[in-house]
Amino acid sequence: QVQLAESGGGLVQPGGSLRLSCAASGSISSINTMAWYRQAPGNQREYVAGITSGGTTNYKDSVKGRFTISRDGAKNTLYLQMNSLKPDDTAVYYCKAQTRFRAYWGQGIQVTVSS
Repeated sequence: QVQLAESGGGLVQPGGSLRLSCAASGSISSINTMAWYRQAPGNQREYVAGITSGGTTNYKDSVKGRFTISRDGAKNTLYLQMNSLKPDDTAVYYCKAQTRFRAYWGQGIQVTVSS
C-alpha cells in the first residue's frame, strides 16, 4: 500500500507562483512513475505532468515552460512548481503514484488563481 498526502495549495493572483508537495509513505520502493493531475469544476480529471523513477519528465502542453515537476527520493516527496499561474489553472490538484499493479491517489488540494 502507498499513501499520498498533498500540501501547498491555496489562493494566488494571476502571474503568481505556488509549489505543491506530495509526501509518499508505505511501500515506497514499489513506486515507478509519479504524476500530477487536476480537475476543474464540471471537467474531467486531466494529466498535468509526470516523472519516471529515472527522472524523465513529461508535461501537458498548456503548462510547459510554466510548471516543473520534480521528485526527491530521500524525502519520498513529489513536487510541482507552478509559475506564471493563470485563472485556467484553477482546479483541485491530485498526486498519483503508479506501481506495477495499481495506481494510488492523494486526496487532492485546491489551487485557485484569481485577483
